[in-house]
Amino acid sequence: MKSAVADYRYRVLCLRIVPVTGSPIYLTDHPRDLVMGGHTYLSTAGYQFTGYAATAGFSPAAIDVEGIAGASGITRAAIGSGLFDGARCYLFATSWLSPVEDQEPITAGIFGQATLLDHRYQIGGVSLIDALNQSVGQAYGAQCPKTFLSQTTAGCMVPVAANTVTGTLTSVTSASVFRDSARVEAADTFGAGTIRFTSGPNAGLKPLEIKSFSGGTITTFEPFYTLPAVGNSYSMVRGCRKRLADCQNRWNGSAFSNVVNFGGFPWIPTGSTYAKVGQGG
Repeated sequence: MKSAVADYRYRVLCLRIVPVTGSPIYLTDHPRDLVMGGHTYLSTAGYQFTGYAATAGFSPAAIDVEGIAGASGITRAAIGSGLFDGARCYLFATSWLSPVEDQEPITAGIFGQATLLDHRYQIGGVSLIDALNQSVGQAYGAQCPKTFLSQTTAGCMVPVAANTVTGTLTSVTSASVFRDSARVEAADTFGAGTIRFTSGPNAGLKPLEIKSFSGGTITTFEPFYTLPAVGNSYSMVRGCRKRLADCQNRWNGSAFSNVVNFGGFPWIPTGSTYAKVGQGG
């Protein structure tokens, strides 16, 4: 039984989103902003709670938010940089006549990956109690499905420290193209790897995947949330193309150095092969 219930005559929903870094975002479905707990819950148009579901059948409770990128402090750049991936969210009800923060808690959850659809976004999540109650399947393919540098049982087992470098930017072209002139590694050494900043305005944000690396120039698939600056320090991890050849020759400089941990199945025949009708010899 709930310890407190909002007055049904004046009941409104409020949502507090706590991103992995940066300031929380406060939203309400009331027509006017509500001030409670020292915070202003915005009624700005451009977003809506698209669903909250919880059943008595022990299935995971879910909460979804959908809106227009740029409204209510949820910008396109912030979503693309993963600021809301893994964010905590707290949904509660209160009375707009006399609002009290967390008066009638409905659910506390964790968001999954936010997605952008043109200028709209969708963020879906599950309640904290159900976050671990997720089914994960396994697919078989030519590429290795393991997370590069994972050290868990049956993991990749390539050493982390030997494949992680640090440095400082010496020039910046854009939020997705920058350079460290001190880097002397061969081209594509960090391709498919990741880079994250340890200082500057992007410090604390999720690592972004590297599209290409050549001559010290680093290009990421997505731009960072804020334009990096010369002098920003970073940590960069080598990439893996998930091919058998990488495990054979790339990591320790000797043939078959990590093949024992390769998780791909390059010799499984394709559908066009095993679906053929047999013919007599």
